Amino acid sequence: MAGETVFSTERLRRARFAVAAVFCVHGAVTGSFATRIPWIQDHAGVSAGQLGLALAFPAIGASLAMPLAGAISHRFGARTALRGLLALWTMALTLPSLAPDIYGLCAVLFVYGATAGMSDVAMNALGVETENRLGKSIMSSLHGMWSVGALIGSAAGTVAAHLGGDARLHHLVAALVLTALGLYFCQGVLDLQSTPEEEAPPRFSLPPKSALIIGAIGFCAVFAEGASLDWSAVYLRDELGSSAGVAAASTTAFALTMAIARLVGDRVVDRFGAVRTVRVGGVAATAGGLLVVLAPHAVLAMAGFGLIGLGVAVVVPLAFAAAGRSGPNPSQAIAGVATITYTSGLIAPSAIGGIADATSLTFSFGLVTLLAFGLVLGAGVLRPGARATTAAATSGGKGADLASGPR
Repeated sequence: MAGETVFSTERLRRARFAVAAVFCVHGAVTGSFATRIPWIQDHAGVSAGQLGLALAFPAIGASLAMPLAGAISHRFGARTALRGLLALWTMALTLPSLAPDIYGLCAVLFVYGATAGMSDVAMNALGVETENRLGKSIMSSLHGMWSVGALIGSAAGTVAAHLGGDARLHHLVAALVLTALGLYFCQGVLDLQSTPEEEAPPRFSLPPKSALIIGAIGFCAVFAEGASLDWSAVYLRDELGSSAGVAAASTTAFALTMAIARLVGDRVVDRFGAVRTVRVGGVAATAGGLLVVLAPHAVLAMAGFGLIGLGVAVVVPLAFAAAGRSGPNPSQAIAGVATITYTSGLIAPSAIGGIADATSLTFSFGLVTLLAFGLVLGAGVLRPGARATTAAATSGGKGADLASGPR
């Protein structure tokens, strides 16, 4: 099978750099799109409510398409599959700004999300394989590089918007540059091939049980992340009477905390292990949630949001890594976890809003605090020994080697 191929240490280091660059390119597409949403809304002539509906379609498209990534990688090989799927994603950046109305916008955002999800699964699967062969944690820093890419893309988009640039031209140029960079960096990732006797993963299937359990941890983390990103500024403004500038600064601070924590997270994971890291992170996120709920003024609330970001930052990378070691088909398991986390990210903003309408925004973040505490209780599912046992039971022992790496 592909896992039996041996690569030199230098080759693995180059592969790590290449897959990190791929994560950065992937994030830059998201950042480039997000900053031009107001232009796209005006061009398509949609209301705020219609825009909210349309913005649900990327997650729907991603959730439906992600299971296909495993079958594509099996048929064409990991490198070729990533190259093609990443190019589809980077070029899909050109579509939203072309939408003429709400129907077109929903349709192109569905395609945009589908390409995002498939390339996401492919690059995470390769990241897990590279981590396995290096024998040390790299998934946190890979997701940190995604955040760096998102910041770069959003910075470029902010400049384009400030200059009054047409988003169609901006996104066409960005798509061409990012496609070229993506194709270049994909040359350096591991070229893993399936053997003829290896059974192809199904095109569509329910997530395996292991992915559901691991995905529950990811669900808690992404819910807290999505709620904090989308509602922290509103919370400071409406609940604590902060100015618009201070409220906006809380969102930026949260995003930066996430990025920095992910970039340095691998060292922490290698030192203390995945379970202890997530458990301590859960304690930090829970404390942050309590601080937000009880804060009498903005400074303490901002500190609370920072603690939430610090606490949940490495959970999703570790969940992907755990999924990749939980059975004989890493891409299928990663797709399952990714589907659950995408769903969490989809429902978190609206759930917080709905609960706030029925009760209060403070009560909504009480729910976030409870979910953060779920990380403390559920961190044990990331324990390497448990994954090795599960993998051995489901694959006749083939997964045990991969599950025994330092976590």
